[in-house]
Amino acid sequence: MKREEIAERVIKTTARELKLQPSEIKESDQFAMELGADSLKSIELVAAFEEEFDLTVVEEEALKVQSVGSAIDFFDSIINKK
Repeated sequence: MKREEIAERVIKTTARELKLQPSEIKESDQFAMELGADSLKSIELVAAFEEEFDLTVVEEEALKVQSVGSAIDFFDSIINKK
């Protein structure tokens, strides 16, 4: 899967979970700082990403991901086994 498709799906999932418009989300946005995701919402986001990409991730590793761009890179590395 290309990084562009992963990015589109991460942004779409983030928008749905945080009740935002995809156009409001940038790769540089921090989930907590700019997008307002608290710790509970962060866990829900991890679950939503797992469902979106049909995979299971180590929650502690996923929760270290702080920005939209790093989430895209995180899933890109898992999906494309870099």
